[in-house]
Amino acid sequence: MTKGLIVLGTVGLDTIRVPSGVRRDILGGSAAHCAMSASLFTTVHLAAVVGNDFPGVYIRFLKRRGVNLTSLQVTPGCTFRWEGEYKPHDLNTACTLNTQLGVIDGCIPKLSPQQRAIRHVLLANYDPDVQAEVLGQMEKPTLVGLDTMNLWIDIKQASLLRLIKKAHILFMNDAEARALSGEKNLMVAAEHLTRLGPRIVIVKKGEHGSLLLFQNDFFVLPAFPVRRVLDPTGAGDTFAGGVMGYLNCCRKVTPRNLQRALAYGTLCASVNVEGFGMDRSSRVTRTAIEQRLRRFGSMCRL
Repeated sequence: MTKGLIVLGTVGLDTIRVPSGVRRDILGGSAAHCAMSASLFTTVHLAAVVGNDFPGVYIRFLKRRGVNLTSLQVTPGCTFRWEGEYKPHDLNTACTLNTQLGVIDGCIPKLSPQQRAIRHVLLANYDPDVQAEVLGQMEKPTLVGLDTMNLWIDIKQASLLRLIKKAHILFMNDAEARALSGEKNLMVAAEHLTRLGPRIVIVKKGEHGSLLLFQNDFFVLPAFPVRRVLDPTGAGDTFAGGVMGYLNCCRKVTPRNLQRALAYGTLCASVNVEGFGMDRSSRVTRTAIEQRLRRFGSMCRL
């Protein structure tokens, strides 16, 4: 059986405007950010669609990171592009200036026969109908992680709800959890979300850390303190990739393993925000993450 983690999502070109500067057409997308952190722990099989204008340098970059690109489909047309801006007073919220769907509009990534036998999959932020289509290509997935965003809650909620029933782990940020559940209190919102199907709900709270609900027990973790946040783009995806990448190495999903996975996801995200795009997350090593974990443990110990 082929081992590793399937990561489905977008791979594209980002233009990012932050108070410290602007970067144009850098590698971005939910799947690419997830792959950076997940690949620290396991082999990542990337499922995505890009146009024939996608720079070859980024293909080589992903391969050097050890990402399997068998299911990265190159299609005639333009690659997905996103442009966003962060204001000096609010680095938690991106203002979308421009989005060009390009070839991801109507294209479904195809898994190879060997990849369909992989047991773990992370459905990173994408159209829920596409997420469901790719999940349907898999034979017997035993751990399905699902991430989404407010856009799909607003325009494709019925499709999203059908998909949530098939997920084992649901990732949402605090605004999304409140929007889908209709609850203002995050603990109540998480409990509501588990009743939709997933047995594990992880709420991402940005600079305020994360919340985990599993088997009626809550676990909360602060964010790792970062002296200078340069670019928050992809931090949530990097977090989800770290969580799923670590769990892919575990024999069972236990409360202890979930708590440790949450810590690894938090630390991967903390590295991501220290540089533009994937400047930092693509260069960090597992050893560096383990060193940061020891520091994090000493900060959180009672």
